[in-house]
Amino acid sequence: MKPRIVKDFVNLKEEVLFQIKLEYPRGFDEKLIQYKNKDGKFVTALPFETDEYYYLVRMTKAQAQTIVEEDEDYDDEGNLTEEAKARIEDELDEVAE
Repeated sequence: MKPRIVKDFVNLKEEVLFQIKLEYPRGFDEKLIQYKNKDGKFVTALPFETDEYYYLVRMTKAQAQTIVEEDEDYDDEGNLTEEAKARIEDELDEVAE
């Protein structure tokens, strides 16, 4: 089983943010799940899996929508632009080398 990491979106490494954009090119507000944290409170998060880790990225639906709206890599409809996709793929390829 992969280690589980629970983090706020703003605290993620850039490489993970890029991977999330590629995984969810049409935004991710509809992909959020709800779970109980260690204190028994309900939290919403975006599930995201890499080769090494299983992430739960804490955010509300409103935060997820704002993140995409304010990110220049997404167009007005909330879709990742082709230019951004190509740039992100190139940057991730460089990191992998």
